Amino acid sequence: MTRAHHKFWPARLPHAITTPATSLADNLVVSARRFPGRPALIFLGQVTTYAELAAQVSRLAAWLAQRGVKKGDRVLVDLQNCPQLVIAHYAIFSANAVLVPVNPMNKAAELKHLIEDSGARLAITSTDLSAEWLAAGMPAQDLLVTRLAEVLPGGRADGEGLPAGWADWLNTDIALPAGATPWAEALACTAPPPVTEVGADDLALLGYTSGTTGNPKGCMHKHSSLQHNVFAGTLWANASQEDVVLGVVPMFHITGMVVVLHGTLVGGATLVLMPRWQREYAARLIKDWRVTRWTNIPTMVIDLLASPQVDTFDLSSLVYIGGGGAAMPQAIAERLRQRWGLSYQEGYGLTETAAPSHSNPNEAPKQQCLGVPYMSCDARVIDPDTLRELPVGEPGEIIVHGPMVFDGYWRHPQATAAAFIEFEGKKFFRTGDIGYVDADGYFFMTDRLKRMINASGFKVWPAEVENLMHAHPGIAEACIVSAPDAYRGETVKAFVVKRAGHEALTEEQLRDWCKANMAAYKVPALIEFAASLPKSGAGKVMWRTLQEREKAR
Repeated sequence: MTRAHHKFWPARLPHAITTPATSLADNLVVSARRFPGRPALIFLGQVTTYAELAAQVSRLAAWLAQRGVKKGDRVLVDLQNCPQLVIAHYAIFSANAVLVPVNPMNKAAELKHLIEDSGARLAITSTDLSAEWLAAGMPAQDLLVTRLAEVLPGGRADGEGLPAGWADWLNTDIALPAGATPWAEALACTAPPPVTEVGADDLALLGYTSGTTGNPKGCMHKHSSLQHNVFAGTLWANASQEDVVLGVVPMFHITGMVVVLHGTLVGGATLVLMPRWQREYAARLIKDWRVTRWTNIPTMVIDLLASPQVDTFDLSSLVYIGGGGAAMPQAIAERLRQRWGLSYQEGYGLTETAAPSHSNPNEAPKQQCLGVPYMSCDARVIDPDTLRELPVGEPGEIIVHGPMVFDGYWRHPQATAAAFIEFEGKKFFRTGDIGYVDADGYFFMTDRLKRMINASGFKVWPAEVENLMHAHPGIAEACIVSAPDAYRGETVKAFVVKRAGHEALTEEQLRDWCKANMAAYKVPALIEFAASLPKSGAGKVMWRTLQEREKAR
């Protein structure tokens, strides 16, 4: 069926593609056979070729198999962007296991839920994070631990040219917990690697995403749903093996994983890894390695343009810059265009859709727009109550159908059933996002049906933060809402009722406790103590009332 956006569709692209029948593990095998000597990874100046990367993946896969990891077993990976993360991803797939990516900002309480819910066999992490895993109850013998700098010459970062403080962080060498396996020992495994048997229809990923019920739920993706977007992405971007890609978007996140990591290595291109964001260092990497493509979140670009050194930055090698997670402010997009001639390409997707379900065509982008439905994707806007399709310009819930959509939530059949509807004879995923379609078929977001805060692209689910805060002995009640923020777009605000006997609890004390017990982006930037919280007749906290009150301010 012809839809309005098809008249803006790039003539070089099909409307749908055939998804590979192979697993993600095969992508690296093919690239290494085609381009053995090409740089696959660049990390703090250290180059790893495709042949070297494939050999390291094979050795780690052998170690995993030797440890008893078999088809369908889950393995947690809690690392910053670094070669070890890349090796771990491909080794897990090569060993026929399932990847469970973890945000390195997570604290023990958050890790405990992931361990228990996923039923994972092992966790792969770094020395600076190992204490949180032990506190979460992970047995030391089930930890594989690396130092981020051990892949560098001499096993250390010398600090030359690095941002202040990075060398100390990268060289962190805390004594390994007794029983944990050092990374070097695992990569020295001489056992034969396992035969990779998984294919398109096997489970590849449990990507945890939170929801209105509180605890994060694992999104089940088969190799096929991830492979669709990996291959569709290379076609959409007109990418080639000659590309150099800046990898600074976190690769525990679906976009960094699918679009940046796997999207780069499937084609034999070069991935320049940044373990964390720092604007001047990012600009230097773009210049020194002649980076051609940079997927990011808008706050990174805002920060880059705010640098006192911005006039000295050389971004002339870039042919593509874009991303999602939050709207790119029009003024920032215009500065990019005027300064470097770059048009920021916005897209839209969720963990449930393996990153993009929508993207702006390079040939006809619109600003502050989600774009058009991606290859093989059908998306509509419906009335969330009546489920009827809405006309042009009328806001409703965005629903998505296509091979990139996940299979459901791990061990949550009721949540899975509620996430899908039958529409025109097809199964559509209910995104919970409110938007509209213009006359050209481009999608725009206006609000969220689900209760979520989008802080600089990080998704914060109030119910999860409330659950964590209620563990504080001084809190009787807590309600989380969003508050406007000039830099982050919106930020986290907590309304808190103190428990009797804890009247002396201060905002600073509570925030310090939150920092120790949850990821930094979830910590309330604003805390307001209240004598009580508004409640419905059924006794439920009326969060909408507090949210509307906050917006009115």
